[in-house]
Amino acid sequence: MTDTTTASAGLRGRLADWLDRPQVRYTIIGVIVFNAVILGMETSDALMAGWGPLIVALDRACLAIFVIEIALKLVAHGPRFFRSGWNVFDFVIVGIALIPAAQGLSVLRALRILRVLRVISVAPRLRRVVEGFVTALPGMGSVFLLMAIIFYIGAVMATKLFSASFPDWFGTLGASLYTLFQIMTLESWSMGIVRPVLEVYPFAWAFFVPFIMVTTFAVVNLLVGLIVNSMQDAHAEESNAATDKYRDEVLERLRKIEERLEK
Repeated sequence: MTDTTTASAGLRGRLADWLDRPQVRYTIIGVIVFNAVILGMETSDALMAGWGPLIVALDRACLAIFVIEIALKLVAHGPRFFRSGWNVFDFVIVGIALIPAAQGLSVLRALRILRVLRVISVAPRLRRVVEGFVTALPGMGSVFLLMAIIFYIGAVMATKLFSASFPDWFGTLGASLYTLFQIMTLESWSMGIVRPVLEVYPFAWAFFVPFIMVTTFAVVNLLVGLIVNSMQDAHAEESNAATDKYRDEVLERLRKIEERLEK
């Protein structure tokens, strides 16, 4: 029984090592990109009219490869498979694709494009970006709260100051919030909104310029800084984990060498 268990563990270990090889990972990335192209081709009526059966067959072949990959990972890692958030992510994405798009569930056909997101879990650099973003979310919450307060104050002031002459932009609190959001993004803010307001209210610059300075240049850059710091922390953790893994492998090899020398 012990020999059988050991052999099974060894087989699963070799399977896990094979799945972690760069060649296998790059092959999966290639299938994901190819499948994304196929799903895009399915949106063309002309292509589906001429090549529909082939496109559908290729799409099913890509899905079959994804299912086989998930099954092999389940065999290799066992229950530990679900301890990784990225494995759960892949499992859910592929599971959604397997749900039949029956009547009333046709929206699931559109959700198949979510398979493209699997490239994030396969590519280490993309995974690091997402991990950094997720890590930055708590700090970003405080920044978003600060921005919400600034927007609310600005919207109330803008509604009271400019609603009489520009009801479409500042007639209500909601309209003012949307207009100020457009100004923050610097989308047609000068010629489209601010200069027409300045023609009626010459001193309106005293409101808009500080608002843009605070929201666009200060708060937004603060968000970028939080994300960059989180990405650096995630990269440092990944580097430390890789170093620890390499150290453990070296120590294990040295231990085996010592055992052979003792024999």
